[in-house]
Amino acid sequence: MAGKKTSAEKRFAQSEVRRMHNKAIKSECRTYARQFVEAVQAKDSKLAQEKLTTLVSKLDSARSKGVLTRNAVSRKKSRMQTLFNVTFAAK
Repeated sequence: MAGKKTSAEKRFAQSEVRRMHNKAIKSECRTYARQFVEAVQAKDSKLAQEKLTTLVSKLDSARSKGVLTRNAVSRKKSRMQTLFNVTFAAK
C-alpha cells in the first residue's frame, strides 16, 4: 500500500505545474515581440500594427495572470510602441 504524499511533495508538484504554465506564457510573449520586430524591420506598417495589437493583448493577459509584473509590461509596451512610432512616423 502506497503512503500519502507529504505537503512538501504536493507543493513541489504544484509549483512545477505553475512554472511550466508561466514559462509557456512568457515564451508566447517573446514570440509575438520577435514577430513584431521582424515586421518593423521589413517596413510593413500594416503587419506591424497587427502584431503590436496582438502583443499588447498578450502582455496584458500575462499581467492579469500574474506572470509578468505591471512595470515590466508597461516597459515592454512602451518600448514597442516607441519603436513603431519612430519607424513609421514620417510616412
